[in-house]
Amino acid sequence: EVQLVESGGGLVQAGGSLRLSCAASGISFYDYAIGWFRQVPGSEREGVSCISSRDGLTYYADSVKGRFTISSDNAKNTVYLQMNSLKPEDTGAYYCAADRVGRLDCGVPNGPLRRWGQGTQVTVSS
Repeated sequence: EVQLVESGGGLVQAGGSLRLSCAASGISFYDYAIGWFRQVPGSEREGVSCISSRDGLTYYADSVKGRFTISSDNAKNTVYLQMNSLKPEDTGAYYCAADRVGRLDCGVPNGPLRRWGQGTQVTVSS
């Protein structure tokens, strides 16, 4: 059974930093890509950053380039999202998602076989 457990969210002031973690079980990072998506009430879920450990590819939404860094620890089966210089518009529920390498599209808000974690809330105050 695939399980994704997010942690690390919280309340931070603008300009601050947070590191989100996504601990995965039931999958191999060789076969699965991992992504972070965020959602605010009333808006569609959007891809923030994705990583494929097999081929070393990463993706960042334009809004977070230069501020967020995604990384993976294959030994721990955990993906991290380091978020620096946070802005109020980064506020939202952050979800970890997993899908087969080549099938996870960070630019698409959902997929029929995509697996999701329960989410972690990030709130950035101005």
